[in-house]
Amino acid sequence: MKKKLIISYNRIREHLWFRPFLFCLLSVAGALIAHQADGIGINDIVPNIDKESIGGLLDTIAASMLVISIFAVASMLSAFSSASSTATPRSFKIVVTDDVSQNALSVFIGAFIFSIVATIALDNGYYEKAGRFILFLFTLILFAIVILTFLRWVDRISRLGRLEHTINQVETVASKSLSAYIKNPSLKALTINGIFPNENAVMANSIGYIQHINLEDLQSLAEEFELKIRLNCIPGKFVHSNFAIAHFVMDKNKDIDIDNIRKGINNTILVGQTRLFDEDPRFGLISLTEIASRALSPGINDPGTAIQIIGSHERLFFLWNKEIENSNETEVVYNRIEVPEISMEDFFDDAFRPIARDGADNIEVMLRLQKALNSIATINNLDIKENAIRNSRDAYERAQKAINSEHDLNILEKQCIFKNE
Repeated sequence: MKKKLIISYNRIREHLWFRPFLFCLLSVAGALIAHQADGIGINDIVPNIDKESIGGLLDTIAASMLVISIFAVASMLSAFSSASSTATPRSFKIVVTDDVSQNALSVFIGAFIFSIVATIALDNGYYEKAGRFILFLFTLILFAIVILTFLRWVDRISRLGRLEHTINQVETVASKSLSAYIKNPSLKALTINGIFPNENAVMANSIGYIQHINLEDLQSLAEEFELKIRLNCIPGKFVHSNFAIAHFVMDKNKDIDIDNIRKGINNTILVGQTRLFDEDPRFGLISLTEIASRALSPGINDPGTAIQIIGSHERLFFLWNKEIENSNETEVVYNRIEVPEISMEDFFDDAFRPIARDGADNIEVMLRLQKALNSIATINNLDIKENAIRNSRDAYERAQKAINSEHDLNILEKQCIFKNE
């Protein structure tokens, strides 16, 4: 249940209206709570704040916050459009959830709502002496928050949507999902081992990408009916109605409704139209590589961005090195479920093959790619080293066909790790 709530919250918070809505509720509550001070007996110890002075301050906030809110929305939409056009459309979901911008918009709209509600209450005699004093304090605090938020937001909006900032945001999100995967590649379940006897296939009931698998509910289902379940998909996998997303076998021959079990397994697997970064470690790598491929297109011709992306990939692959140094055996929680792991070849193909293809004729990009693969091959993981060598060979072969200069090819060959093995 907790996991479901987290997933639902993550999806809701991606909408631009969510935080402003929360701040509006807090603003209305703040304006009404000030009235409660009139009943706690502090009228004799608080100063008498003139109604007109509070009203003037509230009018100033109301007049300015609506204009700033409209300006903030326009600036954010411009930044979102810029991120989609200069980086990749897949980066939109990351940019739109920028905390600083959403908080700024929320504060501006919340301040506007607070000033309107407080003005109406003030003009209708809702507050007495203590209430006016507390309202005045709330207004001053809100005014200070608005100023500080605006200053911080101006700095962020100058960078929001810029290519370098978008790359950093995508890399950060990719790092989180990839780190989580490295720590638990089998999602705290069993890894696939051997052949399933007398298996029953569970076909997907919709077409799209796997977004989340509720292993807790799946384990409960397996325990209830004494099943062993082998998943054939993980988040990021595209499935269709003729694709077997799982197989299961029963520990004992029981008179069980097989269709009901299939329905229960399907209910634990969330399928959507798009991939999500949360639990899909490959999607971050793919999004970064898309930015590099766009930069290497003839219409843009920006090899510097592709070189920067290669550096991002290098940092992400070294997460494996960090995990090896701090390795701890993960406890198997879901002992009736087998989960497939992502092959290292897929990770390397997502990260480097498109760059090797689109940048094959650019010696600077190819040199940086070979140096990155040399660096990655030093990680204490045989699978990573083998794939680094394979990608080094593939990139060099592509460069041989695209680069005409023998001098450039000789320089590139010296950097190739497969030549030095």
